[in-house]
Amino acid sequence: MKKIFAVLAVLLACINLTGCGGTGQNDKNKNEVYVYTWGDYINPETLKLFEKETGIHVVLDTFDTNESMYPRVSEGAVHYDVICPSDYMIQKMIDNNLLQPLDFNKLPEAKKNIGEQFFKQSKYFDPENKYSVPYAWGTVGIMYNKKVVTDPVDSWQILWNEKYKDKILMQDSPRDALMVPLKIMGRSLNETDKAQLERAKEMLVQQKPLVQAYVVDEVKDKMISGEAAMGVVFSGEALMIMEANPDTDFAIPKEGTNFWIDSWVIAKDAQNVDNAHKFIDFMCRPDIAVMNFDHLGYSTPNIAVRDLEENEEYKNSPVAFPDPATYENQETYKYLGNDMDSYYNRLWMQVKTADE
Repeated sequence: MKKIFAVLAVLLACINLTGCGGTGQNDKNKNEVYVYTWGDYINPETLKLFEKETGIHVVLDTFDTNESMYPRVSEGAVHYDVICPSDYMIQKMIDNNLLQPLDFNKLPEAKKNIGEQFFKQSKYFDPENKYSVPYAWGTVGIMYNKKVVTDPVDSWQILWNEKYKDKILMQDSPRDALMVPLKIMGRSLNETDKAQLERAKEMLVQQKPLVQAYVVDEVKDKMISGEAAMGVVFSGEALMIMEANPDTDFAIPKEGTNFWIDSWVIAKDAQNVDNAHKFIDFMCRPDIAVMNFDHLGYSTPNIAVRDLEENEEYKNSPVAFPDPATYENQETYKYLGNDMDSYYNRLWMQVKTADE
């Protein structure tokens, strides 16, 4: 009899919870939204304002790389509503049916404030602009200490200069690391020719004795403290580093670089779809976008932000608001397929384990 009552209780619970069974539809009994994004990627004050204005509670979870985010979403361990992946990972998620199309009728702030050029650039990974709304963008370049680096910083090749042995930082990421030698070779950062990729790997192996560390977030502290002379850095981090250490500067190498975009998407199995749209649109509101820009330092696709920005140093920064020529003809990462993903990862592991 206890087993019968237990079964009935479970059945009643499933009837009362639309999320039971993972329908992916909006759960009207839940006044919350599950957000999965990069660490420290949203000004906490904007979340408080969203909750105050809408009554929707934000459950926030964070990741440190696209590659660590993807399996968590694909395996469905947690049903996230809103996610903020990067360009090539969005393409991968679209291809693997992990996202649902957005209802732009519910995103008036996005349609009004996100620059057309960023939706155009997004077509590299979201061809019909159906699945994503740009949130932050930038480039990858070389951060350097002007008191230590005496050579011109205009080429990726300076990262192979033995003069700066043990003072060079490289990104601990297969695509961002291999991008550097590929660009020196005059190749695309979306290279799929294995012979060319092998050449790029060998260049990184040759460089390894000069490298102090392969880093992600640690690059900021090391450049601010002067522990390193130069490093491969995302442009948003560059702005914060330059503010904290006036002896540093940032350069885009002449061989070209990555033009990246991180965008808001809604998961295929999202259980709070209406709330997800409300959250994304709230993030596109100019007053909220400027708060997030000041917190992040990353360039924003929101065209209303510059007029609202009160920090004159940020407002006039060529790093935060670069001349359009800076990112013209730059490449965006594309998803190259699971096999090629695995190949890039294997090459990167070979670099990191070389001579160990």
